[in-house]
Amino acid sequence: MTKRRREVLMAFGAVAGAAMVPGAFAGGVEQSTAAQGGKEAVTGIGGFFFRAKDPKALQKWYQDNLGVSVPVWKQEAGKTSFTAFSETTKYFGSDLSKQWMINFRVNDIEKMASQLQAAGIAVKVDAEMSPYGRFAHLNDPEGNPIELWQPAAADAK
Repeated sequence: MTKRRREVLMAFGAVAGAAMVPGAFAGGVEQSTAAQGGKEAVTGIGGFFFRAKDPKALQKWYQDNLGVSVPVWKQEAGKTSFTAFSETTKYFGSDLSKQWMINFRVNDIEKMASQLQAAGIAVKVDAEMSPYGRFAHLNDPEGNPIELWQPAAADAK
């Protein structure tokens, strides 16, 4: 197993493991104070903001190809991995100037990959099935890395 695969599996393992911590999740919704020993904590990601050479074109690409509604996207509830990687990781690709990678949950990775490929977008679906599900990788038109994740049945919500 490659080092980068281990890094991402560890990240998803942390997400999956959190589901086993009493009080960490209740009905799929994280308890903001119980899991933090009474401290207030954030309840989710309220937005993802990033610079783009052509913001309107890039937002249109995300909407047309991935279904991310612009400017506000209502998404399904589910687990989110929030994980820092080494500054030299190649998991996001070889361009070390790209400081982030977004991971989108999908219901059917094969269907999504076929849809993107039909639109002329290169997608690499990982051949290796992990205990956490299936993964695929692509880049948006500005070269930003994107990972698609179809959670294993047990981790879907």
